[in-house]
Amino acid sequence: MNRIYLDYNATTPLHPDVHEGMEPYFRDVFGNPSSIHWFGQGAHRAIENARRQVANLIGAEPNEIVFTSGGTESNNHAIRGVAGLKKGCSHHIITSQIEHRAVLNTCGYLEKKGFQITYLPVDEYGFVDPRSVSTALDDNTILITIMLANNDVGSIQNLKEIAETVQGRGIVVHTDAAQAAGKILVDVKQLGVDMLSMSGHKLYGPKGIGALYIKRGIKVNSLIFGGNHEKNRRAGTENVPGIVGLGKACEIASNELIQNAARITLLRDKLEKGILSQVPHVRLNGHPERRLPNTSNLSFSFIEGESLLMNLDLAGIAVSAGSACTSGSTEPSHVLTAMGVIPEQGRGSIRFSLGRGTSESEIAQTIKAVVEIVGRLREESPLYADSGSIS
Repeated sequence: MNRIYLDYNATTPLHPDVHEGMEPYFRDVFGNPSSIHWFGQGAHRAIENARRQVANLIGAEPNEIVFTSGGTESNNHAIRGVAGLKKGCSHHIITSQIEHRAVLNTCGYLEKKGFQITYLPVDEYGFVDPRSVSTALDDNTILITIMLANNDVGSIQNLKEIAETVQGRGIVVHTDAAQAAGKILVDVKQLGVDMLSMSGHKLYGPKGIGALYIKRGIKVNSLIFGGNHEKNRRAGTENVPGIVGLGKACEIASNELIQNAARITLLRDKLEKGILSQVPHVRLNGHPERRLPNTSNLSFSFIEGESLLMNLDLAGIAVSAGSACTSGSTEPSHVLTAMGVIPEQGRGSIRFSLGRGTSESEIAQTIKAVVEIVGRLREESPLYADSGSIS
């Protein structure tokens, strides 16, 4: 069976050049990067080179990059790090209803500790209105954390305007850019953010490695205590092979981003056109244009998304019913619910996320399979019969 992978937002395969770049650091360059001898200095140089590669991808300075275990740790470090600086717990944090669980659950933890959390609504496309940020501000606001691009529907926030609403007020602005980095142009200076989270396995790097951009001058409490690694910002012996892999992945993304985005956008549009033209009662979730080039979230009325997902998997096509971190839940995506998608449509939603390995022939096969499987599932659905859509 020819298997097709269309779940690149969940994770990406390791780029061959990333794998090749990492290999020596598993075997030959094995020194502890904190050691001052020759073996340690080789590992240290590799880390600093990777720091420059990561910084170049997002328009930062190398000394503003802290290596972490992934996007979840980066989000926790940013949010809890700012919160931990404040005495007492009567402080205020602003986020949105469509954030990744790594942000929502961290905010929920702080809420139980007494912090005030504002969860901003979004419109039908998944956008936060920058004016709602301004309205939510009060004298106790210490942090705004809004994702750059949504993992479920791909909506790209107007983060620059959001950051401008608090300019000069001493409020830290953080963004979860795990889905954006490597797919669209990201420049921390243009965005006006103080902190930004990244994850290696979302951009063809290894799992278990990420980075947190912390703008020079921004104070953040440490999340992990121990030695003085990462300039006293993140304790623990560095994951040298992972860091090297993340750096190489960022370098490749910097060089290939524009052409990859253009090619993948064409394939995504072909996928949507093929499905929407042949399958009735299908809704596109998210903005048709202002979204990630690789992401397409479609709601199929009268069927369950999980049934479609499993049947596609049996046909050799891997897709998702939403974020991999919420798999197993029978509830509609919290993102779609926040966007006002009714539960019946939310439960019939599938996320297709394309990547550098996606081909035109795979898109054609996927369209054919979706048309056939949706037709069969609807024939078996009493909801479809009761709707009067079949004679």
